[in-house]
Amino acid sequence: MKVAVVVFPGSNCDHDVLHLYGLLGQTVTTVWHRETDLHKPDLVVLPGGFSHGDYLRTGALAKLSPIMHEVKKFADQGGPVIGICNGFQILCEAGLLPGVLLQNVGRKFLSQFVTVKVENSDTVFTRGIEKGRVLCCPIAHFDGNYFADDDTVKRLEDNAQVVFRYCDAQGGVDHESRISNPNGARNSIAGICSERRNVVGLMPHPERAAEKSVGYIGGQSGRCIFEASLNS
Repeated sequence: MKVAVVVFPGSNCDHDVLHLYGLLGQTVTTVWHRETDLHKPDLVVLPGGFSHGDYLRTGALAKLSPIMHEVKKFADQGGPVIGICNGFQILCEAGLLPGVLLQNVGRKFLSQFVTVKVENSDTVFTRGIEKGRVLCCPIAHFDGNYFADDDTVKRLEDNAQVVFRYCDAQGGVDHESRISNPNGARNSIAGICSERRNVVGLMPHPERAAEKSVGYIGGQSGRCIFEASLNS
């Protein structure tokens, strides 16, 4: 599989993704945001970081990069795309996913491990992962509070487009808890997918919990997401 990792000014998790897909034996390359060709990948990753310094609004400038036209075209043709943290923010700003990521409740940058529950096993990045499985991954964001209007949230829930949900270690969900849902996301939403299930965005960093030697509390629980993408 050929994996393209899109790099923006301020991306800082691109090397993590390059390393991980390399460990999985895939051909993985970077594509600079000003390029106009994805070079025919099988899968596209928008990594975490702070594109353009988040000076205007998270992802608002990145969505205007020339390469995003190609990412949209790739996704529209059914190509698998995943956006992690800042990548999720960019996907929402670009209209590839609904909703927006607001500032965390309490307006504090959060850098900690969280547990999330897999709510949908029918996406490119969760196939083969049993529904209800709890993963432990770190978050590192100031704008991770997922928000959408009532109608959009209902549609996401009704269409099973909520892919990951913040929970406690046993899988329990409490939207009002700042322990299990630390950024205050609506319905404890940690990640969603497009209607076609090929575009996925999530705020936690599974690529930082993909090796036992460096995954710390999360171990390698996030690795399954990337392994699932190889079976699509």
